[in-house]
Amino acid sequence: MDNELDYKIEFEKVYCSYYSRMKRFAQEYVLHEEDAENIVQDVFLELWEHKEVLSTYVYSSGFLFTSVKNRCIDFLRRKTRSLKISSELQEEYAYTLQMKLQSLEAFEEELFSKPDIEAIITNAVNNLPDKCREIFIMNKFQGKKQRIIAEELDISIHTVESQMAIAYKKLKEDLKDLAPLFLFLFSI
Repeated sequence: MDNELDYKIEFEKVYCSYYSRMKRFAQEYVLHEEDAENIVQDVFLELWEHKEVLSTYVYSSGFLFTSVKNRCIDFLRRKTRSLKISSELQEEYAYTLQMKLQSLEAFEEELFSKPDIEAIITNAVNNLPDKCREIFIMNKFQGKKQRIIAEELDISIHTVESQMAIAYKKLKEDLKDLAPLFLFLFSI
């Protein structure tokens, strides 16, 4: 018990002595104060949680600042990855919007006025292979996500993606004369 009290007193002294310096150090690299605070808090939390293993020598400034440095590196790597993914998603979104814009610009109102348009689309969907048609209907008409479809049909997500690609290819061929309508109705 006495050892616990000694550790607590030593921990509090180190916390009070180093917290603000460690936070400033972290903030130089992670830029936002709240991120720096979180990093320093995580370092101290880890020290406290492992107090039985860690002796007071870990309270050297070298150890503390190395711990902060390593957490900053991890933080910046995660942030960089996140920004890259975000950028890729924005590019994909911009591409999707461009495709939709092009399909609307090419869209001709008379396509909908054809009396047999619904029959043509229904026939094209019905001509898909059974599993392909089922997956396509679940996704496009029932609005289910591919992950949910995979779970419900007890198949892999890769199988769902493959079947959707087959469906798009076959429908694009069957509805080639109605390309703007195809893009409008079934755009990815």
